[in-house]
Amino acid sequence: MLDIKFIRDNPNLIKDAARKKHLVFDVHKFLEVDKKRLEALKGVENSRAKQNFASDEVAKIQNEKERETLINNLKQLKLELAVKEDNFRKLEKTWREMMLEVPNIPDVSVPEGINDADNVEVKRWGDIPNFEQKGFKPKNHIELLQKMGLVDFERGVKISGFRGYFLKNDAFLLSFALWRFAADFLNEKGFQLFLAPALVSGENLFGTGHFPRSQEDVYKTQDELYLSGTAEIPMTGYHSDEVLKEEDLPKKYVAFSPCYRREAGSHGKDVKGLYRLHEFTKVEQFVLCKADHNESVKWHEELTKNAEEIVQALKIPYRVVINCGGNTGQAQVKTYDIESWVPSENKYRETHSSSYYHDFQTRRLNIRYQNKEGKLRFAHSLNNTAIAVPRILIPLVENHQQKDGSIAVPEVLRKYLGKDLLK
Repeated sequence: MLDIKFIRDNPNLIKDAARKKHLVFDVHKFLEVDKKRLEALKGVENSRAKQNFASDEVAKIQNEKERETLINNLKQLKLELAVKEDNFRKLEKTWREMMLEVPNIPDVSVPEGINDADNVEVKRWGDIPNFEQKGFKPKNHIELLQKMGLVDFERGVKISGFRGYFLKNDAFLLSFALWRFAADFLNEKGFQLFLAPALVSGENLFGTGHFPRSQEDVYKTQDELYLSGTAEIPMTGYHSDEVLKEEDLPKKYVAFSPCYRREAGSHGKDVKGLYRLHEFTKVEQFVLCKADHNESVKWHEELTKNAEEIVQALKIPYRVVINCGGNTGQAQVKTYDIESWVPSENKYRETHSSSYYHDFQTRRLNIRYQNKEGKLRFAHSLNNTAIAVPRILIPLVENHQQKDGSIAVPEVLRKYLGKDLLK
């Protein structure tokens, strides 16, 4: 959510943000509602003042005829006030709904574009493996994992429906190794460890900017709770309605959580394998920092660097892209994606995402801090995928596959897994 004064003063910035992000939002219609709302509020306040004055006068009048006249006038004022209050409530409801649709302002470095095909590459790392030189044609992750009895899609679908799966045996151990490696890596960098809940309230989804636009992608329970699609949601809500101290910032958290996504808008996409699933796990980086653009940029680069170092440690070739406007969400100021090399597809695929929001989320969730001058400011929020399992298994097993069909375990995982080779 943006500051209403900022929206009133900068309608063209809001209009251009919606255009660049390819979101439908009429800022001028919103400002008309905002104006009517303020006028209605003024009308309510004036009527209340008149009613209070009339009530005081009634108590003072001794003459019965005059008193009766004033009482009748007071009744009329109450009726008029009720009408004005009802009108204001309707305008307030519309105003609040529209406020939730206002897009955040993208950074000037965010390129134009419609979807991920328009993202702009800024970095590459690692050598793409030449399997031809090694004397064999690479298999995809489905073939590799099924041959070794590490995944069961057929029974997964039987149990969980479309996109269901079981990870088995060494794939189970490999998943734990990845979670533990990422957690240990970030803990050593000063990040506090959390096991975050997957069940969250609607307020947290509105607060993080996932609602109202992405409701179709979220699972809802019969208890009016929702299954979270990322630990970003509970971790952002962790400090809701709190006032922090500036000297305690930044807050650096890393959270593990199960994640659930309906993937309602992805019918027909990635229907095979482990790429696009309804249920998975993530280790997520989350930061709250001071309300300063340069501070946000600094932490955005730092979180992205942490994720890069994790991918580098796994010896997976990757590239970093800046998401274009159409591939940047309503809430984000800027997003980097890390795309890992998938040999079977001969291309890079997104495995990590890194975003900053300024005070868009914290304003909604009322997360403030007191600066050195004693002034209350809304903190800035950032998040980043440290590791997502099982998606990361795709580039991991495909890039490390051997001629005999075995998979070399990256050195950093061996102490957790207890073996050098999966076969």
